[in-house]
Amino acid sequence: MNTMINEGLVAEHNAKLQANLDADYAALAGVLQRRGQDIEQLTALAQTFAVAVPTWGAGTGGTRFARFPGVGEPRNIFEKLEDCAVINQLTQATPAVSPHFPWDKVSDTAALREIAQGYGLAFDAVNSNTFQDQLGQAHTYKHGSLTSQSAAVRAQAVEHNIECIELGRALGSKALTVWVGDGANFPGQHNLRGALERYLDSMRDIYGALPADWNIFIEHKLFEPAFYATTIADWGTSFACATTLGPKAKCLVDLGHHAPNTNIEMIVARLAQFGKLGGFHFNDSKYGDDDLDSGSINPFQLFLVFNELADAAEREGSTFNPAYMLDQSHNVTDPIESLMSSAVEVQRAFIQSALVDRAGLRQLQESNDVHASAQALKQAFRTDVSAILAMARLRSGAAIDPVACYRTTGYREARGVARPPKAGASSSGIV
Repeated sequence: MNTMINEGLVAEHNAKLQANLDADYAALAGVLQRRGQDIEQLTALAQTFAVAVPTWGAGTGGTRFARFPGVGEPRNIFEKLEDCAVINQLTQATPAVSPHFPWDKVSDTAALREIAQGYGLAFDAVNSNTFQDQLGQAHTYKHGSLTSQSAAVRAQAVEHNIECIELGRALGSKALTVWVGDGANFPGQHNLRGALERYLDSMRDIYGALPADWNIFIEHKLFEPAFYATTIADWGTSFACATTLGPKAKCLVDLGHHAPNTNIEMIVARLAQFGKLGGFHFNDSKYGDDDLDSGSINPFQLFLVFNELADAAEREGSTFNPAYMLDQSHNVTDPIESLMSSAVEVQRAFIQSALVDRAGLRQLQESNDVHASAQALKQAFRTDVSAILAMARLRSGAAIDPVACYRTTGYREARGVARPPKAGASSSGIV
């Protein structure tokens, strides 16, 4: 396998930290043993965790006001794969990438897949883009795409999504994520029911093009760029559309796409209960769709989401397998550092949820012991599982401290020399 970071540098980094890690690991093992939990089982579980990295997240994002390019940011999908390979090498938690078309479209998808495999990477769900016009596009999406009043515009948007399916098949993907910014900025701008009817008509054509072993993920978002009424604004609309379309249609939950203080973990529980939870775009937010690093604002919410996922996995068994993907915009940080940190934080919530004594919690709930039930979750959340995550990385050949190791390699500085800014090249970050 091709590695972007010298393995000797990683080994040297780990050698300096291993003694402290061994001590921390032994101390945590004692704490967990007193609770009747086996740290070795938890470490093995941590090694199974995987979350896909978004190719667009490897670049610098921005706001409606400005974008400040980073040093050595990737200019095309091949350079994005290099950065994604670094993230996985140092965390061993991100073995797949989620591409976005047409940004990541190439003339030779077989070659792209071979290059990714050389880095030990696979392709997760592919993402379509009908929320912005592309160079040479025949019809504008200014007034909608899959919901447009124009049949020609809707046909163009449908054709693009079907092309994404074909590109995804060539890359080995098994799912298409569809998010549209369609909606209205003013009351009366369009007929609210009619827009959803047109959306479903368009999605039926896309659904019909899905291979037998594929899923289509419907992503909802409360607002932006439509500030009065977004066509697919909430989980209820997403669920209704997925149910209408058929068993291959599932709902995708982006943690930033809700109103502040929304009980996202309850949405997760509902979608899991009715078999329509397709997957996640993990990020964090303070006010709206901020696309901040996962766990940077509300790590307890992330834990509670995984608590519901652990409950669903216990109920459903191996058939429960939602897709995990990051979806972030890095405006002022090194995207590689942010994506590594986010992958670790999502993995942290995954392991913390495994600390919950589910049988004991059910007994507390059945006896209506409100305080003890809440504390059962808090105990798991307050447990610092950093030593488990670090040991899992060490045993998997990754870095004990991924960000610290990355900073010693000079990778970003070297990319700055190898990737001088080029006009018209993809910056990959979402603005």
